[in-house]
Amino acid sequence: MKAMVYEEYGTTDVLHLKEVKIPDLNQNDVLVKVHAASVNSWDWDLLRGKPFMNRIGGLRKPKYNILGADIAGIVEAIGPGVKHLSVGDEVFGDISWCGWGGFAEYVKVHANALSMKPANMSFEEAAAIPQAGVLALQGLRDIGKVHETRKVLINGSGGGVGTFALQISKLFGAEVTCVDRKDKLEMLQSIGADHVIDYAEEDFVKKSKKYDLVLDVVGNRSIFKWKQIINPDGKYVMIGGYTSLILHLLLMGRLIHKKENKKMGLLIHKPSKEDQDFLRDLYVAGKLVPIIDKRYSLSQVSEAINYLGEGQAKGKVIICIENSPT
Repeated sequence: MKAMVYEEYGTTDVLHLKEVKIPDLNQNDVLVKVHAASVNSWDWDLLRGKPFMNRIGGLRKPKYNILGADIAGIVEAIGPGVKHLSVGDEVFGDISWCGWGGFAEYVKVHANALSMKPANMSFEEAAAIPQAGVLALQGLRDIGKVHETRKVLINGSGGGVGTFALQISKLFGAEVTCVDRKDKLEMLQSIGADHVIDYAEEDFVKKSKKYDLVLDVVGNRSIFKWKQIINPDGKYVMIGGYTSLILHLLLMGRLIHKKENKKMGLLIHKPSKEDQDFLRDLYVAGKLVPIIDKRYSLSQVSEAINYLGEGQAKGKVIICIENSPT
């Protein structure tokens, strides 16, 4: 099978298309013929080996040689211990906890990572959901308690996580302000943003407006600045960001909570089949739409990762593996 492989950390120049062996299955594994995969910021970080925590398990060389956490495809074979899936099932899931490998024609996956894809959902849409959608859902629901809030601000709202977070916040009845680049604001308004801010034109943390919940997908400002625009009893949730700011949050967040009763939390990525199923059901009900910006072929993975890493993506970036992009 063909796969996009890397054997050393670096830029996208170290990626190359290579013929590799189709993996053998263990007791509870499934072999999936991949139709689509999506690119996440974690792919960008693992490729470069930065921040350093991304080298855990592979200090000098990558632990996994094929990137790609979010996949959608058709079950090609099953291990002897798999009872709830059959050959021919259309599935999708986040495979980051069981070996990565989505940027390939086939991938070995633990059966518990996979959700059933509904017939009316394309493989591209299914691949867009797992990591970004679950991060948005868990950040809003589990730490942000969005059902208790009225005013939500999403920083970095124009990417994969942000576009899911906007739609989920609106489902809970929140008034949502979205912050991102100017060229993404029209798209954000089209999917429900009540207010939009171009971060290059407006220093919104200096404004008098305050929020019940801030969901920070970018993590590029001090939490002391964020706490200024959070209401009493409000919450700040960091999903991604610079290592120094994550450490700062871990050190000072509890103190801020104790002194000002403003919860400053960090979301730890937790892949969840149950949450994938929940998001799938929202899609089937017509309440959630994956926003897809661009589609690339397997041979164009380098271009796709560069596009995402430069912050240009409006929603999700998809790798179409079974079929070439139209």
